[in-house]
Amino acid sequence: MRRLSFLAGLCLALAGTALAGAQDNAPIDVKVNMARVLRISSPAATVIVGNPGIADVTIQDPQTLILTGKSFGQTNLIVLDSLGEPIADTLIEVVQMQAGVTTVYQGQLRTTLACAPVCQPTVMIGDDNNFTSQALASSQLVQSAAN
Repeated sequence: MRRLSFLAGLCLALAGTALAGAQDNAPIDVKVNMARVLRISSPAATVIVGNPGIADVTIQDPQTLILTGKSFGQTNLIVLDSLGEPIADTLIEVVQMQAGVTTVYQGQLRTTLACAPVCQPTVMIGDDNNFTSQALASSQLVQSAAN
């Protein structure tokens, strides 16, 4: 009976270890057009993003990275130390913002609005080209006026 209890306890301990390892390798989610702070255990010297069109990473300080979602999809992130040894190698998933986003379809044309609380145009992949051009021009006008 004692041996059975020991084996059951050992199995539970190993299962817990496997679960913790699986959680460590879980993808990092970031919303499109949003940034997220990542803290790492060792100082980073080099950061590599598999597809910079999907996500971008900036080294804020040696142990703080800023991850920005640029476009929907998946890519990977590799972080190397000063000797070129890997600190991290993980999957990045860039997902759509859910809260406050409204998609409007007019026939086959699609536009996206960010509503918080007033709805304003925002650009998402797949939006109508004319809508996207107007929204970007408006945004650039506001930015140039602010500078």
